[in-house]
Amino acid sequence: MFPSYRRVPAGLVATILVLTGTTSVLRGEPVIDPEGPFRMGEGYAERPATCETIKRWIDQAPATDDRITLTIAGPLAAVQWDGTLAYLVMCEEKDVQVMCVTYSKEGRNVGDTVLFAGGYARYGARRIMLDPCLAAPEE
Repeated sequence: MFPSYRRVPAGLVATILVLTGTTSVLRGEPVIDPEGPFRMGEGYAERPATCETIKRWIDQAPATDDRITLTIAGPLAAVQWDGTLAYLVMCEEKDVQVMCVTYSKEGRNVGDTVLFAGGYARYGARRIMLDPCLAAPEE
């Protein structure tokens, strides 16, 4: 038989978990740095990543199968159009590159500074694809 222990009321345990902020860890929800460029769902980050900071953030993406949005701002390194989709690439090839898959180039050219926000997926050590993605002029 197991020794008898005094049981703690379930309400007290729940209150402690809420006050200490550990409920999200217990439910398996990803932890997102509020200063970072990632958001759950379709929210925009207040501080977008840049080509310089994405090197640090790429390994801090939340581990989840749920939708994550990455927000990043910087100059376009490549712009391609296949007649249906536009592929806008930010950051140089030697660094971490971010590709935004969207429906229009909207007259954008290499060197234009834009803001991407889209569904995050990582492909290898230095490639990120945002699909679907919105590209807007950086304000």
